[in-house]
Amino acid sequence: MGQTWGALAVAVVGVVGTLGAALLTQSRADRLKRHELEATARQQCEDRAHAEQVRQQEARIAARRELTDLRRTCYILLNTTARQYQSAQINLMHALRARDDAETQACAEQLEERRLVLRDSYAEAQMIVPAAVLTDARAVNHQLNNTYGLMKRMVAGGHPDDSELDVLEVETEMSWALLSDLRAAMRNDLGVDEASEE
Repeated sequence: MGQTWGALAVAVVGVVGTLGAALLTQSRADRLKRHELEATARQQCEDRAHAEQVRQQEARIAARRELTDLRRTCYILLNTTARQYQSAQINLMHALRARDDAETQACAEQLEERRLVLRDSYAEAQMIVPAAVLTDARAVNHQLNNTYGLMKRMVAGGHPDDSELDVLEVETEMSWALLSDLRAAMRNDLGVDEASEE
């Protein structure tokens, strides 16, 4: 009987060893699979985070580009309308010097139209352009409107004398200088000069 118990013990140990080895192998396989799944999940999470960062960066670039395009359009309109307003002032100044009442009246009407157009583009600029450029735009607007007021008084008062027209010419030259400063500020903001240097 001792042999039977010995054989049975060997058989039990063999079966337990076989089952234990299978369980141990399965446990290791499960642990390995769990690590692989965790690593895959981490990689997917990192990939999603990276993709989100890339998407956000692209959205920021697109928004910056859109804002630059909006400012560029605003700057073109502001520059054009300011120059047209000033050209109308110069035309009126020449008509006043020539003492041509019909031409003076036509130029005064054109001046009024150009003033209203600049007023609208300046109002748009106040909502779009950065403070540094707005400071120059405000100076141009102020100077052009001061000159406008001076001209309106001259037109209403009849024929101005040469000294009044000389003052008007100085005011016009000041407008040119301020317009030049404004254009430089707008170009600087858009990076136009930097881009041309590259």
